[in-house]
Amino acid sequence: MALTDITRQAVLEAIAEFDRLGRDRFLETYKFGRALSYFVKHDGNLYDSKAIAGYAHGRIPGQRRWTTDDFTGGENSVARHLRDRLGFTMQVRKNPDWNRDELILACDLVYANNWHELRAEYPEVIELSALLRRYWVHPVDERMETFRNPNSVGRKTSDIATRHPDFRGAPTRGNKLDREVLAEFLANPEEMHRQAIALRAAILAGPEDETSIADPSDPDLDDASAQEGGLLERLHLRRERDRGIRNKAVKAYKSKHGQVACEACGFNFAVTYGPRGEDYIECHHRVPLSESGATTTRVSDFVLLCSNCHRMIHRSRPWLTLEQLIELLAARRPSAASAP
Repeated sequence: MALTDITRQAVLEAIAEFDRLGRDRFLETYKFGRALSYFVKHDGNLYDSKAIAGYAHGRIPGQRRWTTDDFTGGENSVARHLRDRLGFTMQVRKNPDWNRDELILACDLVYANNWHELRAEYPEVIELSALLRRYWVHPVDERMETFRNPNSVGRKTSDIATRHPDFRGAPTRGNKLDREVLAEFLANPEEMHRQAIALRAAILAGPEDETSIADPSDPDLDDASAQEGGLLERLHLRRERDRGIRNKAVKAYKSKHGQVACEACGFNFAVTYGPRGEDYIECHHRVPLSESGATTTRVSDFVLLCSNCHRMIHRSRPWLTLEQLIELLAARRPSAASAP
């Protein structure tokens, strides 16, 4: 008998047996492992597709149940037959893609290993796997059982290592973001290593209050940060928006200069908007979280910026320093000699 001989009725009987025994007992009884990607969706429930097909084969008169070694699963076999020929809904599940933060941590392992891949059994890989599994950025209900397990971490180190310029073999599949993070490490390994250290500390500390971390759609974050993770960026913005720090910084600046204005372009909200703009300004931390550490909150580390200047600093990596922004503004202003 072939896979194509399995009937819809036989599949429904397999689903009924699955429901009667429960998933764990069904898989154990009929010698199937847990599905990694393909599931039959029926009445709102998910069923391991290969196990269902194997049991269903045994419901055909005169045929035995298949075991996992009797046939292959996947899109080109079980999934296609159950969906296209028998009309069942198939759901493909996979782990979330690696974001930039996770890739920085994986690349840091490869960097420390002299740009060679690390196997799943390496202690460093096992430790990183545990760290990534506690990273809250990916909701638990979006994770498969294999989420960031040592095998997947080891494979990711291979994706990175085989894209190194000195690697002479055939590269593994990987993706564009792998190559981008690798390029950042090659250009500035010390800075990227510092980011990895800061990320580890932030993940281990956990989200004190997840709602207080800036939303990924925040306009202060560039598109790459929003789409690829950016935990340090969001924590950095949360620190800048701490009302207590902001008030202290405004008070210190006003006591020295008598009024509140942007330290880059000189814009004064009160001059333009009157009383409504009095003492309004945004607070910017000079030093990235990867350099300053998570507990540094000295008022002297903050500068006051108008909304435009603040967003220009944060618009893309690497962030501008205050001095670089001031130079940019000076270069754009017409000189006195060229004025009409």
